[in-house]
Amino acid sequence: MQSDNSGNGNQKQKSNKTHRFKIAPKKKSQAAKSGNNAKKPVQAKQIKTVSKTRPVKQKKQIKPERQSKAAGLISQAKQTSRIRHQDYVPGKDLKIIPLGGLGEIGKNMTAFEYGNDMIIVDVGMSFPDENMPGVDCVIPDFTYVRRNQSKLRGIVLTHGHEDHIGSLPYFLREFQCPVYGGTMTIELVRLKLQDKNVPLDGIKLTTCRNGDNIRLGNYFDVEFIRVNHSIADSYALAIRTPVGVVVHSGDFKIDFTPINGKTINLQRFGELGKEGVLMFMCESTNIEIDGFSPSEKHVGEAFSHYFRKAEGRIIVATFSSHVHRMQQIIAAAEKYGRHVCLSGRSMVQVFGIANSMGYIDIKPDTLIDIESIDNYPDDQIVILTTGSQAEPMSALTRMAFDSHRSVDIQKGDTIIISADPIPGNEKPIYRVINELYKKGAHVIYQSLADVHVSGHAYRNELMMLHTLIKPQFLIPVHGEYRMLCLHKEMAMNLGMDEDNICILANGDILSLNPYEARVTDHVTANPVLIDGSNAMDCNDKVLNDRIHLSEDGVVSIALTIDSVSGDLICPPSVNSIGLLDSADNKDAIHGAIAEKCEALLTQAGRRDGSIEAFTEKRAFREHLKNFISSKIGRKPMILCNISRIDTDYYDRYYGDT
Repeated sequence: MQSDNSGNGNQKQKSNKTHRFKIAPKKKSQAAKSGNNAKKPVQAKQIKTVSKTRPVKQKKQIKPERQSKAAGLISQAKQTSRIRHQDYVPGKDLKIIPLGGLGEIGKNMTAFEYGNDMIIVDVGMSFPDENMPGVDCVIPDFTYVRRNQSKLRGIVLTHGHEDHIGSLPYFLREFQCPVYGGTMTIELVRLKLQDKNVPLDGIKLTTCRNGDNIRLGNYFDVEFIRVNHSIADSYALAIRTPVGVVVHSGDFKIDFTPINGKTINLQRFGELGKEGVLMFMCESTNIEIDGFSPSEKHVGEAFSHYFRKAEGRIIVATFSSHVHRMQQIIAAAEKYGRHVCLSGRSMVQVFGIANSMGYIDIKPDTLIDIESIDNYPDDQIVILTTGSQAEPMSALTRMAFDSHRSVDIQKGDTIIISADPIPGNEKPIYRVINELYKKGAHVIYQSLADVHVSGHAYRNELMMLHTLIKPQFLIPVHGEYRMLCLHKEMAMNLGMDEDNICILANGDILSLNPYEARVTDHVTANPVLIDGSNAMDCNDKVLNDRIHLSEDGVVSIALTIDSVSGDLICPPSVNSIGLLDSADNKDAIHGAIAEKCEALLTQAGRRDGSIEAFTEKRAFREHLKNFISSKIGRKPMILCNISRIDTDYYDRYYGDT
């Protein structure tokens, strides 16, 4: 952890030597340039002196019940914040430490640290890529939090998607702290903790709404600002600190016709822009797409079109967390006289949560059990299912490959995949689509129809928010590196100084004050791979061995050695997996490997006097790999198993007496 510097001068001198880039200080006004104290920030004392000329207003008597409400943890944001820009102490900066979510899509996590207080925004996960065989998920590295655990004051969540809350079970098992988020977000977190058997002792889950303001520690006030996204109860955050206001956009879009009727709170963003925003951390997911993203309402119109045309069963796959999409599917089903059944564990769970909170409007007789679908005509059935990303164990994948216990795909079924493929996940999705076509189903997906709209802002929406907020500094977040760079270019086109835009990497420590932002250090932020109950990094030997096995197979060599003399008792026995397919070829290659192995061991026994010691050396395996490569062009993993036999025992045996 980097200690705070004692003054601005020391910081500037250090930054020239160690920092990757330095942000130009904010230009001072002409008035500030004049006078002996031009370089010093305006102090609260000076402001009070100016205000003495104004008449002092008589304070109103506050009722006891209002005092009690104002003293609570959550208060309305319209109240005056207790943290002001004038609280800034020269040499004491706010540290912003992204631990995930930069240069990638997923595992979003950012720490904010000032003095002895630290808060965390989002604790997400990401899915493993093709180079991570057997890995369940990928989570951020918690090392920095572990080293500063005494400073941790709480976690603030922007919304309930997996890439923002997915790592919480692993985090909260180790660190007990309060968690704040929207109503749907907190309920999803509660469900996730129960599924992972994480005890709630010492963990306080608090729901927040638009305009709520929470106090965390001595230095952080966090305001929740409603935004539109592809999950209910999504929020941006205005984080008030002693150095100024930091706005975190979360994931958002600007939808003027949302399903729940609650539009993004653009007015509040404009008010913050007038107050003055020091730092804007804005998502970059759809920076490459010009214009405005379509409204979620358009998807409902597409559903109505296809539901009207369909003659058989309708199966719709979408994200289980997309409650607004779920509502539109139910509305279309009721419009055309169809019943709805749910398939997939997460779909059933999220529906239960959303329905209990009043987020779902459904008639009493619309929902039926999936086990009873055979009791209804095909043209009266809609199956709402998981599997839009072709997850191996998802309901739609099991339907496609005839392993679902209740649903068999049949000719005449209409299947709608209402989601965009996650980048890198296209192949398994199209594999499932191919299987569905083979079974005679009619498949509708994003490439063919408007059955999905993005929950992320397009370029013009990002520009609108930038224009309203007018930040002094910018950190593009939530995107791959090219997206962050394009976001920087867009901000520059809006008139922002290039030196005030910080493109960071996971693990960078950005020190921020009202006049400059600079990278002062770097901490460990490598991805952590979760494999069952084990955690490992990308360079772990287990992962490397799995990759090796998947690429070149394995050769197993069984040796039998005399425990007394150390000599081979019989020729080596060779077997292989994932290396050869032809039985005839396999016997010939195995025989050649056995002969080569015996020659190497015999030579080593004469030279070193120990065959067993030679088998433990890298040279033995490399010789065999090179030999196998000369025969078949591959270098498999070599496993050697040694059995020891005491031949003297058999020499002393004289038979029955």
